[in-house]
Amino acid sequence: MKIKKIKKTKIRVRILRAFCAVLISSFFLTGIIFNLLVRFLSLDIEITTTVIMGIMLVMAIIVTYFLANSLTKPIEKLSRFALDIGKGDFKPNDFNFNEKELQDLNISLNKSARQLAAYDSEQKAFFQNASHELRTPLMSIKCYAEGISFGIMDPKAASETILQETDKLADLVTDLLYISKIDNITTAYKTTETDLVALIKDSAKRQEAMADKNHIKFSFDFGEDNVQCKCVSELMSRAVDNLISNAIRYAKSEIILSCHKKARHIEICVEDDGRGIEPKDINRVFERFYKGEDGVHGIGLSIVKSIVEQQGGNIIVKNSSSGGAMFTISLSV
Repeated sequence: MKIKKIKKTKIRVRILRAFCAVLISSFFLTGIIFNLLVRFLSLDIEITTTVIMGIMLVMAIIVTYFLANSLTKPIEKLSRFALDIGKGDFKPNDFNFNEKELQDLNISLNKSARQLAAYDSEQKAFFQNASHELRTPLMSIKCYAEGISFGIMDPKAASETILQETDKLADLVTDLLYISKIDNITTAYKTTETDLVALIKDSAKRQEAMADKNHIKFSFDFGEDNVQCKCVSELMSRAVDNLISNAIRYAKSEIILSCHKKARHIEICVEDDGRGIEPKDINRVFERFYKGEDGVHGIGLSIVKSIVEQQGGNIIVKNSSSGGAMFTISLSV
């Protein structure tokens, strides 16, 4: 069945047309009625004028009623739909309005409903995964604490395990809070001109001790001594920190950090000389709570992706020609 396309009109045009129709018809009716009353009924002009004004008033009321009714009904529909969204019912509607403004508003509300539905679904999945990740170290801490309490475990060894699990728990909570901060749709960040070369060097310096502990050295490859980019420096610093921390976990002896300014974008690359990423994992490394082999919480790389996309950039991962993992951030100039 062929669907008839409805031509959209603006509300102001519709009102103007109705007003012109009433005005023109009033002139015609006024002339006709005036002639009839004066010529055939011999009424004086004062009575004739009063009758004509009464007829015109009735016509205006009738036209106004139907016009107002045709405009308020769709507005009431949209109002109920907005209330449903506020109550958590994000199901889009299939309304189709003749008025362009109302149809545009309806499209916007449907778009918002779909976005809120996706956001709500992501948040539910996030809290389910977060509760699972929090439960694991807590249960481990509880078991070792009970072991010490009942005297069935060596206190020193159990205490070391408890401290390790506590550190993991603290890192996890920090990451969860950071994700909450990034995902907060009302959070505003201030962008500034940032030297990305200095930012990368600072990040490497902060993690130098951990790299030395694992016998890993940093190599730098910068096209320029100063690469300026307008971004949120706090967030970009966290993104680079996470990439370097991830590289330290898998590198054998070296991590290469590079930053180059291209024609229309800036590339930041973090490459390690480890065994690389398994083919089954390479398309999922940025998913929240997805852990590959030797993964910790499955949050760090998802934070990186959220930060980069929030800055209007993108990030890709692949295995380099030497076999290690290579993460490349691309930011618009």
